Amino acid sequence: MIRPLFLHRPFAAALAALALVALPFAAVLATHAPLPGDPAIVAPLEQILLWHSLLPRFVTALLCGAALGLAGLLLQQVLRNPIADPSTLGLAAGAQLALTMATAFAPALIAFSREATAFAGGAAAVALVLALSWRRKLDPVTVILSGMVVSLVAAALGAAVVLAKGDYLFSLFIWGAGSLNQQSWDVPLALAPRLLLGFAASFALLRPLTLLALDDASARSLGVALLAARLAVLVVAVWLGATVVAQIGIIGFVGLAAPILARALGARRLRDRLIAAPLAGAVLVSFTDSAVQILGSATADLAPTGAATALLGGPLLLWMLGRIPPTVPPQMTSGWRESSRVRRPVLAVSTLMAVAAIVTLGALVLGRGPNGWSLATGTLFTDLLPFRGPRIVAAGFAGAMLAAAGTLMQRLTANPLAGPDVLGVSAGGGVGLALVLFLSSTVTPWTMALGAGGGSLAVLLAMLLIAGRAGTGPSRLLLAGVALGALSMAVVSTVLAQGDRRGYLLLVWMSGSTNRVGAAEAWIAVASCAALCLPLFLFSRWLDILPLGEGVSLAVGLPRRVGRLVLATFAASLTGIASLLIGPLSLIGLVAPHLARLSGFAQGRHQLAAAMALGAGVMVLADWLSRVVIYPYQIPVGLFAALIGGPYLIWLLSRGAESHD
Repeated sequence: MIRPLFLHRPFAAALAALALVALPFAAVLATHAPLPGDPAIVAPLEQILLWHSLLPRFVTALLCGAALGLAGLLLQQVLRNPIADPSTLGLAAGAQLALTMATAFAPALIAFSREATAFAGGAAAVALVLALSWRRKLDPVTVILSGMVVSLVAAALGAAVVLAKGDYLFSLFIWGAGSLNQQSWDVPLALAPRLLLGFAASFALLRPLTLLALDDASARSLGVALLAARLAVLVVAVWLGATVVAQIGIIGFVGLAAPILARALGARRLRDRLIAAPLAGAVLVSFTDSAVQILGSATADLAPTGAATALLGGPLLLWMLGRIPPTVPPQMTSGWRESSRVRRPVLAVSTLMAVAAIVTLGALVLGRGPNGWSLATGTLFTDLLPFRGPRIVAAGFAGAMLAAAGTLMQRLTANPLAGPDVLGVSAGGGVGLALVLFLSSTVTPWTMALGAGGGSLAVLLAMLLIAGRAGTGPSRLLLAGVALGALSMAVVSTVLAQGDRRGYLLLVWMSGSTNRVGAAEAWIAVASCAALCLPLFLFSRWLDILPLGEGVSLAVGLPRRVGRLVLATFAASLTGIASLLIGPLSLIGLVAPHLARLSGFAQGRHQLAAAMALGAGVMVLADWLSRVVIYPYQIPVGLFAALIGGPYLIWLLSRGAESHD
């Protein structure tokens, strides 16, 4: 059996693992079609292909998997977090953003050292995540939520930079998806010594690593300098992860899967896991890389290896839900009675709507031009209205729809941190949109809206099924949302990495650009908001009762299952259409309902109306800022909204940490 073999003969298990990865590589060689032509010419070409492409690729897969497996194990050990890895902590996203920014604006940094640039970005992302989680003693849920928001903001920034540079940087998405294609031995020769140094450093830190698994008081009593030990381990882990990103791109969730597989194979002691986790990572990446080659065509892989491994992340996180202790996420203990109620909610909502209208009017008339700031009046206003009007209308109504969807989700799950972005519903809309783009012969705004709504509905129904399971508290529900969002974005990344021109439409969708919004999209936003938001006020009783729990719902005769299904369908439809217009990264679906609740709008219909007014106003403001901040260039409105919502969520997490000290 494998388990006794590893427990008692780790080196024999290592040889068995290497023999195991040789099998798919042999299958790759067997399925590789011979080159046509004169044998005297073809034979040397095939030798070149074998020795300078296939073999370096095979070795690169092994080295990348081993490095990520080791990095994931170190992160899990030092943070005492069973779902920590370079993907969930924002390390990979930060490293990729640093490389993208450097490629676009400071190529000299890339020429000086790709590795140092990636390390700086990854280290900054991890430092931010740990700073947000430190006051809650690195609680796993807080760490993962912080990593999620950092990754969202980094993804929005990266997409905006790529869009700003156009086709010049579009190939970064192919590279960023983790393509292992090789033309020489340069990458393996660069990775091998770094992996050996990582192994040496890990075994040198074996004693403090072992003691870090204890609580802080016990580890300190045994003579461990906690801060220095944690910092040393984090530097090694970040360096290993950033090295892989710099050389290959993002290979998702191998650092999460490899330590889990190592434990499943019987590695219990840390010394054994330091060997088993890299071996498991090497096997995972090698198998995946061989599979994408075998299943692909003669000239192209089925998908980049990194995008294919990222598909493991969602199912693994879902499987790990039962192993995560049911902790209380930030702001959960405050529940739904945190702030005093508004005395005159109708007047307050009317005031918010008036403010949103004033913001909309200001966005229509105030702007920057070749001669500086100006107010558009008369003929100038008439000339600019066909350009400014549709995008402002689309942004405002999309913000209102996302806010309505977020309110429904928070009420359905009784979770103030639920939202279309956090629970992966917006990302599910991207999967539906991708299916429409690549499977439909005729792509229209209405079919795209239908596909995005269908994808969002599928994810939201899956979330509700998970929420209905016994023992699924707020923390596990949030992690389930992160898992489904990761799985959906992995699918979108796989499509983007194909390099197809239709993938560029997905990239535009990811950034949330309203530059190309016309009258048709604006009318879709108006009609959808009217058709989907107005009926919600008929369900105000449901919105008030559902957050109180199943017992209260049954006691008052509320059809809980029917109610949840109806509201989920509305929430998914609102999310899909709004995300189609302004992208999946805005976070408005979380921010607007939360602001409305904190402002004292307690009843369901009042919170819904206030959130819609706030969402519309914030999105119109974000659209206006996206036009004027770096005029004459424009920044996608989804990016600006993410830059507003991201810091708010960061503040929310830190505020929750302070309230639990």
